[in-house]
Amino acid sequence: MIKAEEKNSKQKQEKYIYTVGRRKESRAQVRLYKGSGNVEINGKKLKEYFPTLDLQQDILFPLEIVNEKDKCDISVVVKGGGKNGQVEAIGHGIARALKLKNEDYRIPLKKENLLKRDPRMKERKKCGLRRARRAPQWQKR
Repeated sequence: MIKAEEKNSKQKQEKYIYTVGRRKESRAQVRLYKGSGNVEINGKKLKEYFPTLDLQQDILFPLEIVNEKDKCDISVVVKGGGKNGQVEAIGHGIARALKLKNEDYRIPLKKENLLKRDPRMKERKKCGLRRARRAPQWQKR
């Protein structure tokens, strides 16, 4: 029992950079470790959580810009929103973590607009309308 507790405490003491990325209703808590390029999202591997190649590329895009793809392990806890919002939130969090790791990465990440949070949100429904802007069909009689 004591040995198992010691192993868990050693894993928890491993140094990492923590950031939060956001997009629409999604929030991604990102931890960036030194490692070999493994990405874990909500306890699953990247290819299990996002099976499509374009979503995987969007997540790894900030790492490719600064040539850190095979030098960092990433652990993510993402909540809320849909798949696309989650992908963009993770990318935002990874870009923020890379900037904290090395301030020289700020310029290439900023050129790709990865450090700025995208403020666009879903518009609320208004009373008298079917959706945010969709009005009921007009009838003459």
